[in-house]
Amino acid sequence: MDLYAAIDLRGGQAVRLLRGDYAQEVVYDADPVARAEAFVAAGARWIHVVDLDAARTGEPVNRATVADIAAAVAGRARVQTGGGVRSVDDGRALAAAGVARVVMGSGAVRSPDLDTRVADLVPVAVGLDHRGGELAVHGWTEGSGQRLLDVLDRFPAADAFVVTDISRDGTLEGPDVAGLAEVSAASSTPVIASGGVGTLDDLRALAAVPGLGGVIVGKALYEGRFDVGAGLTALAGVRS
Repeated sequence: MDLYAAIDLRGGQAVRLLRGDYAQEVVYDADPVARAEAFVAAGARWIHVVDLDAARTGEPVNRATVADIAAAVAGRARVQTGGGVRSVDDGRALAAAGVARVVMGSGAVRSPDLDTRVADLVPVAVGLDHRGGELAVHGWTEGSGQRLLDVLDRFPAADAFVVTDISRDGTLEGPDVAGLAEVSAASSTPVIASGGVGTLDDLRALAAVPGLGGVIVGKALYEGRFDVGAGLTALAGVRS
C-alpha cells in the first residue's frame, strides 16, 4: 500500500482545513516545495497536492507551485494533484506541469465522461468526497444529491478512486475503515483512503483492507503524530 504525503495549497502555502471548512485553516508551511522535498527525503514516493483555491473557485492560482513541486521531486517521487480539475484543458496543463496523476472530483461527478477524455492525456483518479455517503462538490461546499456507492461504475477510465470522508478530514480521529472496505469490495478500481488518519494503528487497520491501494496522510505528519518513515514501516508490516 502506498503512502501519499499530503500538501494542501492555499495562497501558495501548505495548510490544512478541518472537515473541509475554509474558515478553520491552519498554515503549516510557507514553503510547500521544501515540504515536499522533505517528505521525499524521508521515503515518500507519492506527494498528494490539492489546490484548495481552485477547488473552491475554479481558478488555478497555485498551479505554478504544483509545477515547482513536481520539478523538485522528479525522478524520486510522483505527484498526484487535484482541486479545480474540471476540463480537458486543466488536465493538459497539469500533465505539462509534470504531474503523474490528476484527481477529478466535481468535474467528474457532474460529467462522468470527462474523466475518460482527460485520461487520454494523463492518468485520472476520481475524487469521491462525501458526507454521510452523499458526494460533495465545489470544494466540499455543496451536496451533489448522488450517493457514493451508486457511482462507482460510472468511471471506467479511472486509475483509482480517492475516497474522502469529509466529516473525518483533518480531525485525526481515525478513518472510516468499514466504509472504505465496503467501497473497495464494490469496485475493481483501486481505492485510496483519505480522511481521519491520526495514528500508526490507523494505517495498520487500513493496510489490512483488501483492495485498498493507498492512504493519504496530512495532518498527522504535520502535527508529529508519526513521520513518513514510520508510516511506511507500519503499512509494510501488515502486507508482508
